[in-house]
Amino acid sequence: MSRQGHSISYIAEYLGANWRSVKKLLSMDERAYEQSLSLQVTRCKELAPYEGFVKIKLEQFPGTSAAQLHDWLKEFDGNFPGVSPKTVYNFVMWVRQQYHIPKIKHHRDYFIVEELPYGKQAQVDFGEYNMRKSTGGVKKVCFFTIVLSRSRYKYVYFSDVPFTSVLAVKAHEKAFEYFKGIPKEIVYDQDKVFIHDENAGDLLLTTAFKQYVESRKFTLYFCRKSDPETKGKVENAVKYVKQNFLYNRSYFDLDTLNDDALSWLNRTANHEPHGKTKASPFEQWDIEKSYLSGFTPLQLEFDQGMLYTVRKDNTISYKSNLYSLPQGTWSGKGTQVYVMEEDGTLLVRELSGKELCRCNISTGKGQTIINNDHKRDKGAKIDQLIIDVAGRFASPSNAARYFEHLRLEKPRYIRDQIQIINKCFEELSKDAADQALEFCTQRNIYSAADFKSVASKIHQQQNRAADGAKIPQVKTLPENMSKMEKMQPHTSEIIDYESIMSNKN
Repeated sequence: MSRQGHSISYIAEYLGANWRSVKKLLSMDERAYEQSLSLQVTRCKELAPYEGFVKIKLEQFPGTSAAQLHDWLKEFDGNFPGVSPKTVYNFVMWVRQQYHIPKIKHHRDYFIVEELPYGKQAQVDFGEYNMRKSTGGVKKVCFFTIVLSRSRYKYVYFSDVPFTSVLAVKAHEKAFEYFKGIPKEIVYDQDKVFIHDENAGDLLLTTAFKQYVESRKFTLYFCRKSDPETKGKVENAVKYVKQNFLYNRSYFDLDTLNDDALSWLNRTANHEPHGKTKASPFEQWDIEKSYLSGFTPLQLEFDQGMLYTVRKDNTISYKSNLYSLPQGTWSGKGTQVYVMEEDGTLLVRELSGKELCRCNISTGKGQTIINNDHKRDKGAKIDQLIIDVAGRFASPSNAARYFEHLRLEKPRYIRDQIQIINKCFEELSKDAADQALEFCTQRNIYSAADFKSVASKIHQQQNRAADGAKIPQVKTLPENMSKMEKMQPHTSEIIDYESIMSNKN
């Protein structure tokens, strides 16, 4: 095979052998090869009893992997020895060599396509790369790259966080500004950055990207799943960015990286002749730009930050940490907020732009940062909250007076106190809450925890009564308690007990 002009890698793949073994064998002359054969010792293979089974399976299904055969062997024989996957792999490769059963790969048929017209199409893809930091350690960066299909003119934009729909829109705008125009069609993968769902074959775009496409009016083309070769030009561009620009480059900060990328594009990526067209992408772009649609910057509000999905427990995941949000932020599947870093804190805004909260940014990973203040419902001011909850009682005026006493007793925790009482209506019953209010007011009990305990006791009594059980009465203290407190119980003198004991003797 070597004399026929086949490479070492091809021979190794055909024989199912390691390329180093093939290289070593090719370096030997006949005498050395015969000597190596004489020195080999034939060992009994542990899996020899399964040779016939493996041979039949490989003849039926030549593309079967060693891992799948391992599973079939265990299924075939319940007492199959507990050998390592490597042992099974070596045995399968030996069977392939013995019976000349190469692993057949299914090849896709390709056909050269004509060059597209100028201005017709661009292709978009994302990549990520682990860079060495200048201060030590590793920094993971994500990048967006777009290629004009005819001229091969490229643009790349880096981010230190995964791309969202809003960030991808920003990258599009920067690319169109760099291209000085917009192509008629853009080809994408079915990426979650652009698509959030699929409905019977119809792709549903994310809200931000859908609004952007409606503003820009270019045509979308999404590749089929697991078919990246449809957009081979940009696939090559991603590899080119990694191997020619990012390889062995140190990370200082994001702005420096993007500035260096622009310099690299102008110096190398868009200047050097393309491997296939043999023409400079810059020279071809100089022709293509007149075919692109005109570009006018859109007034996009990117200062609000990036969109993050709110989890059901009212948290967001940001740089491998969980940050709490005010209770009630999550309003169902798909709830999103804007997130950005500002002055060392994490600023979270509602979609309307209203500030939701600020959190201290954690430097670690896997942390859960909880603000206890977020557990409170801040939907209404204290006064309005008092009016709302008092209105649920049979006597709102008595409830309002009770809440004012609570405010005097516990001014810092009045909101928490009222919310605990408010939960009694959901967890217990209105009648139990009304009776608890009367009981606590008469006895000057101003504590939400005590209020809830009384209401719970009354609610239990009501449930027992409904079941026909005997209702234990809550015994209240008599009104003349103050006089009774001064009463002294009758006590006996110790001499009386001594006289009784002496008479017994």
